[in-house]
Amino acid sequence: MANETPDWVGAAHVALNKAVLGPRTEHRGRVEEIGDGVAMISGLRNVCLDEVLRFEGGQVGFARVLDPDMIGCVFLDAATDVEAGDAVFGTGEVVSVPVGERLLGRIVDPLGRPLDGRGAIKTGPHMPIEQPAPSITERDLVTDPVQTGIVVVDTLFALGRGQRELIVGDHSTGKTTLAIDTMIAQAQSDMICIYVAIGQKTSSVRRAIDALQSLGNFARCIVIVAGSAEAPGLQWIAPYAGMTMAEYFRDKGQHVLIVIDDLSKHAATHREIALLTRQSPGREAYPGDVFYVHARLLERAAKLSQARGGGSLTALPIAETVSGNLSAYIPTNLISITDGQIVLDSALFHQGQKPAVDIGLSVSRVGGKTQAPVLRKAAGSLRLDYAQFLELEVFTRFGGMPDSHVREQLTRGARIRQALRQPQHMPYRLADEIALMLAVQNGLLDPLPLAAVARFRTALPGALDNDAADALRRLAETGKLDETGRAALMKTLTRLAGSLAGDTGGANAPPEGETGP
Repeated sequence: MANETPDWVGAAHVALNKAVLGPRTEHRGRVEEIGDGVAMISGLRNVCLDEVLRFEGGQVGFARVLDPDMIGCVFLDAATDVEAGDAVFGTGEVVSVPVGERLLGRIVDPLGRPLDGRGAIKTGPHMPIEQPAPSITERDLVTDPVQTGIVVVDTLFALGRGQRELIVGDHSTGKTTLAIDTMIAQAQSDMICIYVAIGQKTSSVRRAIDALQSLGNFARCIVIVAGSAEAPGLQWIAPYAGMTMAEYFRDKGQHVLIVIDDLSKHAATHREIALLTRQSPGREAYPGDVFYVHARLLERAAKLSQARGGGSLTALPIAETVSGNLSAYIPTNLISITDGQIVLDSALFHQGQKPAVDIGLSVSRVGGKTQAPVLRKAAGSLRLDYAQFLELEVFTRFGGMPDSHVREQLTRGARIRQALRQPQHMPYRLADEIALMLAVQNGLLDPLPLAAVARFRTALPGALDNDAADALRRLAETGKLDETGRAALMKTLTRLAGSLAGDTGGANAPPEGETGP
């Protein structure tokens, strides 16, 4: 599979393998050095940046560095059979990938070659992986929400269609799970989802694919895999290929969500290629253009104006930190490029607070403009109440008996924290989130033991379906919660809370490492 030449390359080079009468022009060079997926080539003076080069053995690569006397070429295939002195041909083409509906429901590599064992994908239109970002006049305001199904995100850091929101945190803190859950939540929406795995372990990619196939609408998903064992060139082009595939649907007026997992590994690949092609290293040995590499990629995510069809492309890039250091080079760059960040904290993760979102460091710079009005009204002052609780909790750990008002704040805050927990791969509906926020803000959870709050949260969707079906239907149809619907929800919530008021679940200690009243 790795040595299979893409259709668009083979078609462009029939003339190279055909004997024809008469003179013809041939851009030909030779390999001077080769190693680690990079070849240094001489003799190709008319090559353009990112032009596809074809080797005499059929392998392909693209020109990444243009020096006066030498071309730095990055392989898109295994280079085991290429040797110094081999001929190299310029093609006049840039790297292109197939786009279109035929890719939906498939697992492919960054060149569009199938990896799922379901046979070849019928050749469709091809588009270059490098596309200009929409201009300011072609963009529209980001006002429509992306319902992630994750309570802590939808209530505190709402996302909008066309937004770029960074997911950042240490290794194994739930970054990929957060993104996959967002994709699963789009199973009933009109959004097409694209997952780009860059340098990830095969087992991690397999788990993500299994979750999408079993819980999401995989027929409206595309998975692009450039594993850690693949050629550096494939890993480098992967996010650009994903963006091009997404832009095809966006330009048709559709809505797309793309997850790039992750840009830290992409930056490491870019650094590796830069050092092998003898570019000057800068901070942390990254080349000077690493900011531009990611900026021009993420700027392609946008909500288009009605004149351009009104489609949207929402990006959720992922970045990994070391020891929570957000001031490292790549996380700093990505935070400055994106429209906000969701920060996952390893300490919260190990305490059992999942998703382990740090509400103090996380922010959505679009936020309230895209949040569903009915959810914003139900959540009320949730973020302020929770932030105050976290500060009070730190002070009360030093001892002393707080007054009754502080005890009430601590009790409410502990219930908010428990309500914001959520099992993986179980996104909530908008109605479930609204009902949960009503229960929190109206103090219905305050009398419950902490162990019972988790059971309340688990039982909530079923109780709403059984006892408040009419209210849910009107909410889905109108997007509003009238007084009748609110009364029906409150009646259901009160009944459910009352049934759990004396339920400790046989455990006196708070669940999952919880500390607090």
